[in-house]
Amino acid sequence: MTRLRLALSRDNIHRLGVLAWLMVVWVALWGQISAANVLAGLAVGTVIMVALPLPRIPVRGRLRIWPLLKLLGVSVYSAVESSLQLAWFALRPGPAPVSGVLEVAFAFRSDFVMVLCANLLNLIPGTMVLEIDRERCVAYVHVIDVGSDKAVTDFYRTIRQIEALLIAGLENRATPLPTQEVKP
Repeated sequence: MTRLRLALSRDNIHRLGVLAWLMVVWVALWGQISAANVLAGLAVGTVIMVALPLPRIPVRGRLRIWPLLKLLGVSVYSAVESSLQLAWFALRPGPAPVSGVLEVAFAFRSDFVMVLCANLLNLIPGTMVLEIDRERCVAYVHVIDVGSDKAVTDFYRTIRQIEALLIAGLENRATPLPTQEVKP
């Protein structure tokens, strides 16, 4: 029983998941599912994991499915809304929108959650994370439309919604959400 528990430890399950993912990527790159591609993917994945080990990232908290499903919906909605907004900016007559860099302070303290949040922000058209300050848990985000207080407020509202869902879906506790001041 102890050997089975050791074999099915969280770390080993994680390693098997990473190996499976690398194998799937290998097969997808070749574009054909075959026994040879699956075995080659497992071999290449094993070599990658042994030769280039990733540092351990401390992950705390529990995975909660419902907030993560809500996060998926909010992210898709934000991406569609931003895409339509960018299309409107491109097609409308008149000057280009005012863009700028906004500072966003986050309530989470996990590097893992910070990376997920930055990636989600980068997927929304019209935004790009330029810099992350890990010590202060702050990101500097380029936003395509900061020409009005409403646009800035809408951006921060979206950020807070994504942040709250990440915290609810992945972390045990969070510090209180920071209040964000609108800076002209």
